[in-house]
Amino acid sequence: MASFEIEGGTRLKGTLTPQGAKNEALQVLCTPLLTKEKVTISNIPNIRDVNKLIELLGYMGVKVERISADTYTFQADDVNLDYLTSEDFKVKGAGLRGSIMLVGPLLARFGKGYIPQPGGDKIGRRRLDTHFIGFQKLGATFTYVAEQQFYKVEGNPLKGTYMLLDEASVTGTANIVMAAVMAEGITTIYNAACEPYLQQLCKMLNRMGAKISGIGSNMLIIEGVKEMGGTEHRCLPDMIEIGSFIGLAAMTHSEITIKDVSYPDLGIIPDTFRRLGIHIDLKGDDLYIPAQEHYAIDTFIDGSILTISDHPWPGFTPDLISIALVVATQAKGSVLIHQKMFESRLFFVDKLIEMGAQIILCDPHRATVIGMDHRQPLRGIRMTSPDIRAGVALLIAAMSASGKSVIDNIEQIDRGYTDIDTRLNAIGAKIRRF
Repeated sequence: MASFEIEGGTRLKGTLTPQGAKNEALQVLCTPLLTKEKVTISNIPNIRDVNKLIELLGYMGVKVERISADTYTFQADDVNLDYLTSEDFKVKGAGLRGSIMLVGPLLARFGKGYIPQPGGDKIGRRRLDTHFIGFQKLGATFTYVAEQQFYKVEGNPLKGTYMLLDEASVTGTANIVMAAVMAEGITTIYNAACEPYLQQLCKMLNRMGAKISGIGSNMLIIEGVKEMGGTEHRCLPDMIEIGSFIGLAAMTHSEITIKDVSYPDLGIIPDTFRRLGIHIDLKGDDLYIPAQEHYAIDTFIDGSILTISDHPWPGFTPDLISIALVVATQAKGSVLIHQKMFESRLFFVDKLIEMGAQIILCDPHRATVIGMDHRQPLRGIRMTSPDIRAGVALLIAAMSASGKSVIDNIEQIDRGYTDIDTRLNAIGAKIRRF
C-alpha cells in the first residue's frame, strides 16, 4: 500500500493540463465490442481504472495496440466469449466498477453479456437495476447467480421499445444505448442522462453507423442498425480534475492556469465555484485562477445561507461535492453541502474536523461548513483515502494545512488521477510518494 507525505502551506504557480475524462473513457472503451473493425481512441487517461478495463478487453480477445502515450487502437474481430464465464474473468471484472459497461455492447452484438458484481468506490449503494431493467425492456432475460455474485443477460434478437428510466443514470443510459443501437426497430429512452460524456458516446456511436437522435436532451431515439463500423474518437478533458484544480488554487492561495478545458462542456461547475468566492477568468479555452488571500461565500438573494447540492446534468456533478466542501472550510461565510446520491460520501469530513475544520455533519447526506476565512490554517494529520474524490479533497486540504500530513491508501487516488503528485510537484507542491 502506497502513501503520500505532504508538506503543507506551499503556494503553487504554473499551468496544469487536465487529463482525458475518466468517466467518458470507461464508456467509450467498450464500443469496440460492437464491431469487427478497428476503433482508435485518444486522450485516454493513464489511470488504474481505465488501464484495468483496457487489460480486461485484451483478456477477452480484443486486439489492443498502444500507439502513443494516450492513444490506443482496438479491434474486436475475435472475441473469446468463453472467457466471460471463466474464473479469471470473474476475479478481474469484480475489481473494476467500469466492467458493467461491457454488458451492453456484448448483448447487442453477441446476444449475451456476463459480468461479476463490479467493485469500485465504497461511497454507499450504487445499484445496477437501471441497467438490467433497460436490457429486459429490450427483450433480454436477466439472471443473477447469488452464490457467485454473477450477472447474466441473454437476448437475441433485441427489440426496440419505449422505456422511461427510473433514474437518469449516466452509466445506465450509456449501457442501454450501446445495447439498443443494434436492436430491431426503434428504441426511445426517456429520462435519459445527458452529460457531455454521454453525448460524446452517442456522437461516437453515430460515427460508427448508429442512428441516435435527441443527443443532449433527456429523450434519446435510437433506430437500430444491423452492423457497426470503426471510427476515431477523442475524449474530453476531465471536468472533475478541472474542478479539483480550481479548488486547489483557492485553498493554497495559488495562481494556476488550467489549459484546454473545453469550457462549454463544464456546465455549471465554474459558476458554482464562483459562488464560493473563487475568481475564475476564461482566457480562450483556458481557466485562469489568480492567487487569492480570501474568498467569500455567496448567499441566496434573500440573504439566507447558500446550499450547494448535486443534481443530474446540467446540475452540479456529485463527483465535485467533496471538493466544494473542502474549499468552503477556508472561505468566509457558511454553506450547506447536500450530497443527495451517495449516503457514505460525506463521511470523510471527520478527517477534516480532526484537521481543525468547522463542520457539522447533519446526517449522511448533509454537512454545514463554517468557513474560517484562512484565519486559522488546517493542521497536518495522518489519514486514509476512502474513495477517489474524497482522496483528492483530503490531498487539497493537506496541501493547504500547516505542517506535514500523510495520506494512506492512495491507490484510490491513482484510480482517478494521472500522476497527480508529479504534476503538482512540477508547479511547486511538496508531495512525496512512499
